[in-house]
Amino acid sequence: MTTGASIEILDLRHFAAPVLRPVLDAESAVWLNRLHWDYRSSSRLLLQYLDSHMLPGYAAVEQGQITGFTFCVYEETKAVIGDVFAVPGGDPDEPNATPTGAESARSLEETLLRHLLETLLNSPQVDRIESQLLLHPAGTHAAVFREAGFRLFHRLFMMQPLEGKWSKPRVTLPPGLEMRTWRDEDLNPAARLIAESYRDHPDSLINDQYRSAHGSLRFLHNIVRYAGCGVFSPLTSHVVVERTSRELAALVLGSRVSPESGHITQICVRPEFRRKGLARMLLSTAASQFMLQGASEVSLTVTAANTEAIELYRSEGYESIHTFDAAVWRRPGTE
Repeated sequence: MTTGASIEILDLRHFAAPVLRPVLDAESAVWLNRLHWDYRSSSRLLLQYLDSHMLPGYAAVEQGQITGFTFCVYEETKAVIGDVFAVPGGDPDEPNATPTGAESARSLEETLLRHLLETLLNSPQVDRIESQLLLHPAGTHAAVFREAGFRLFHRLFMMQPLEGKWSKPRVTLPPGLEMRTWRDEDLNPAARLIAESYRDHPDSLINDQYRSAHGSLRFLHNIVRYAGCGVFSPLTSHVVVERTSRELAALVLGSRVSPESGHITQICVRPEFRRKGLARMLLSTAASQFMLQGASEVSLTVTAANTEAIELYRSEGYESIHTFDAAVWRRPGTE
């Protein structure tokens, strides 16, 4: 398959890690510049998968050199599009984009996405496709997803500066609750909490893992044990426990995404414990811990439709610095 006289679109599984490393290095530079995110740990994990020659996706090859790629992962009958990236200007050794180079990269990314979507949409075992291309500004590839029948949701990447804002965490717990740092044995109770907290929530439309304890446990394993979103920070992560049942009433999970930046990977409160100040308390506690670890800022993501959460985050000092798209496709008649 080709997109022109000099660019070929080939199966990603034909290539080993070394030939893709220059493209991943260029992408890491964009992550750091745009989101203050050190993407190198994610790149190393991706390179390990590439060396196994089992990662589904496509690579763009120009004059014998890879200039872009996209990939997905399968979860039973669901496919998750993990990334799409093309080097601005088409040369991995020249990552600085010019207007013409940026447009060329965008066009190549759309070509790669169309190839991947064609494969997935024509795979009878795939009933659902999800994608959250965090790096790309909202609208960048919206047309490609809409043409394929996807539903799009806007999400915000919000950031709070921590420098000069030190204050002791505000810990005020209702009777019958206690707060402590994260433990490994919290995985299963946390999965139950997430599933209950996200029932009928907009985010459960975007990520179907939130709809069950089993799916939420898979999400947690990815965050806590496999560095799916930075390096997990147990000291930053806290749970609020109900003393009588020992079930979790609320939690916040944090990861380090660079030496300067912390990231809230999850915050949720069981419905019956909402509007008691728990979310605000957990945000304050996590921010304080990030400061103690030397971070100068903390970030999080939130769906634009979740206006109540956005209002809370803004009152805590978060501001939106980036908007991106979440895209979901369901095979008709399957849900």
